[in-house]
Amino acid sequence: MSSDLDVFVGNTTLIDEEVYRLWLDGHSVAEAVARRLRGGVLEREGTSVAVLQSDTRDHYRTFQMLERLLHAPPRLLQQLLFQIPPERQALLVQRYYAFDEALARELLGKKLSKGTKKELDEVSARTGVGIRSCRRQFDNFKRVFKAVEELRGPLAENIQQLFLLDYAAIVFFANSRFETGKRRLQFLSFADFAACAQSMMGHWSQGALGEPPDPRAPEAAEPDGDLPKSFLQDLKELKVLVADKDLLDQHKSLVCSALRGKISVYNELEANFKALSRALVNVGGKLTHARDVRDFFVDLVEKVIEPCRSDKWSPGDLRLFLTHYTAARHQALWERYMAAITACLLRMYHD
Repeated sequence: MSSDLDVFVGNTTLIDEEVYRLWLDGHSVAEAVARRLRGGVLEREGTSVAVLQSDTRDHYRTFQMLERLLHAPPRLLQQLLFQIPPERQALLVQRYYAFDEALARELLGKKLSKGTKKELDEVSARTGVGIRSCRRQFDNFKRVFKAVEELRGPLAENIQQLFLLDYAAIVFFANSRFETGKRRLQFLSFADFAACAQSMMGHWSQGALGEPPDPRAPEAAEPDGDLPKSFLQDLKELKVLVADKDLLDQHKSLVCSALRGKISVYNELEANFKALSRALVNVGGKLTHARDVRDFFVDLVEKVIEPCRSDKWSPGDLRLFLTHYTAARHQALWERYMAAITACLLRMYHD
């Protein structure tokens, strides 16, 4: 009895994308083999179950050895043990750090602690994401957060340099601990919050100023993921716009004159302008307090979005109002503040 054996020797590490996905999803070798069988791999490749099992185990061993390098992606690019083409290295990193938006939505604003990690069984059940995958993604979030929390400079650039990807929104929320779990916020998706974070960082962070801070200033010691304390303190100055009756009346007159005949809810706007204006200004004026920072999105929904919905404002009405509301005041601080508020509200104004 004789057997024929073909042997191929090479130094390029082979990456099977299907098996990599199964490994990332947290499936065991046996589960991965079963899924590959159901996918018809035997018929396509003309092989046996024994070879398929061996192939799957071999890929899993390779991925487990690569994982320590994936924890610090630049090391994967520099190492010589695994000969992997650059485009394959990029694929490994991108897919390892890819995340399920349903999971990210559950974790937004929560402290990335052991206590939160213990809740992942419940999160897995709610989202349908496998528990092993939940744990890997949670550890990724925490790893990125820890690596950049003390770094100076633009948050997104720091993450991109260290991890070759953009986790800026997740780190921003983990750092500021915004409340996202309240029932009235459940209509907002991860993509909605991520867009808001991008706008807030783009207009309110130290990096958004376009110049380095004075090294003697308090914000010079703050990571870019923190909202500058000096900026938040300055926002208190805006309260005069709603505290001073003459300024408030003047603002109302300018905005209403510009919008008369242009929006379908003009009467509602005119009747509720002062309440709406106080809400928009006071949301920013309270951001020096940690509790009010946490309630930022709750306040926007409760005090702006829900009243506008109740009065049947269309997204177009809201956009026109915010455009003219901002333009009626010419002040750099005001424009910088309202740019992010406007972007957030327009993104959030949906069912």
